[in-house]
Amino acid sequence: MPKVVKLIKLQIPAGKATPAPPVGTVLGPAGVNIGDFVNKFNEATRDKMGDIIPVDLSVYEDRTFSFVLKTPPASRLILKILGIEKGSGKAGGSKAVATLSKAQVRAVSQQKLPDLTAASPEAADRIIEGTARSMGIDVK
Repeated sequence: MPKVVKLIKLQIPAGKATPAPPVGTVLGPAGVNIGDFVNKFNEATRDKMGDIIPVDLSVYEDRTFSFVLKTPPASRLILKILGIEKGSGKAGGSKAVATLSKAQVRAVSQQKLPDLTAASPEAADRIIEGTARSMGIDVK
């Protein structure tokens, strides 16, 4: 097995990776075949269109690569489930942008669970609730 020489973390819209910046500017200096990565990433994320997908890319000394897809950021999942564009500019302000129900919190935490370090579903819910509050969203 070739040795890993570089680890790269990117967040790319699902199915929409292109050789243009920021993808090309990060992968070019690493010696990665950009077209090959773009094709494989777009193929792997075709069913997740509309989401931002974090990807951990391992580049090996022979210039081959492998990547692991993560779940979308919690903040993006919260915005998607509420159907809003963005959270508040000020966290914990007196005026909430929206309200997230416990059921919606659980739905987001279930989707995020593989990437969370939570010991239980309740702990995962608390992580998601904290993210929502920091975005100016009430949790009821």
